[in-house]
Amino acid sequence: MNTSGHRFEPEAAYSELDTPAVVVDLDVVERNARSMAGWMSSRGVSLRPHVKTHKCVEIARIQAAAGAGGITVATLGEAALFGAHGFDDVFIAYPLWASPAKARRLAELREQVGSLAVGCDSAAAARMLAGAVGGQPPLAVMIEIDSGGRRSGVRPTAAATLARQAADLGLDVRGVFTHGGHGYRGPEERQRAAFDEVGSLTRAAGLLRDGGFGRGPGGLVVSAGSTPTAALSARAPVTEERPGVYIFGDRTQVLLGSCTWDDVALVVATTVVSVSVQGLGTQFVLDAGSKVLSSDRPGWLRGHGHVVEFPQAEIEQLYEHHAVCRMSAGQEPPALGSVLRVVPNHVCQVPNLVDEMVVFRAGAPTGERLTVDARGRC
Repeated sequence: MNTSGHRFEPEAAYSELDTPAVVVDLDVVERNARSMAGWMSSRGVSLRPHVKTHKCVEIARIQAAAGAGGITVATLGEAALFGAHGFDDVFIAYPLWASPAKARRLAELREQVGSLAVGCDSAAAARMLAGAVGGQPPLAVMIEIDSGGRRSGVRPTAAATLARQAADLGLDVRGVFTHGGHGYRGPEERQRAAFDEVGSLTRAAGLLRDGGFGRGPGGLVVSAGSTPTAALSARAPVTEERPGVYIFGDRTQVLLGSCTWDDVALVVATTVVSVSVQGLGTQFVLDAGSKVLSSDRPGWLRGHGHVVEFPQAEIEQLYEHHAVCRMSAGQEPPALGSVLRVVPNHVCQVPNLVDEMVVFRAGAPTGERLTVDARGRC
């Protein structure tokens, strides 16, 4: 992917697309799948990718073929969709609250999926889970640890107490997990977040083992998860990693240092629909607004995406169907009608905004589409 400051004409392969279009290069997807699986294998760590990034059965199959073992999901809807397509080892990495409606769905899901585990971070939630799914075998739970992201999870020192409470309710405590989400707070945070993941999991897992957990076949599952930190936290006592974004890459991952521009497998093809002089600069507008790019932007990052052909342009504002881009005075803007490529800031939101994604191989469209099978599955 060319990201230099030199202007060049949009590739002909993109110019005939009906924009805005989400384009996936399956050659890069397959390379990313093999690379991450190979890295984890070399470290003796299992790979359980988070499929919320792509929500696509075909891409999950590519990950499985490359060596991933099991999948991670965020919702019961995602779990049911992938379970119906033969994925039989599913972890819902979320502190699920088993309300009556969700309890019914969870009970149905356990009958559908051979190996199912659910996240838990409180005794109250454990009681709800135990009440939702009784009988044998017991429902497996993973105790969520807050390793510094301050989102959900218990502190490592509270893990064993919660594990004992869950076990006394008849749940099968399979292990501990965390998400080093603070690795997204800036390039300088990535290494520290990975260190926090490993340290917190080491403490929590040790306390669980002291309490008698993890003595059965397979031992205790110690699960870390975050694309920025995955390569750094894949070491003992971690037994599995749950990255998701790695399969596509995005602008944030490139700037965090967890992938390169050449690893980016998804772009949004978009047409220049307006060009005008605004004050001391030039403005152009793309037909990809927040309803395809999403408006997600970390506080340390300027703009709402990376315009591949015009990296000097900043996407200053997103409306629902407009992306307003600004260039400095004296810089030649793109021509009206040009088709450009935008690398999203955060790719996970993009597939969930469309029904299908355009497939490219060898730099050209194949005529095929990838269905976003789990779109909107809550």
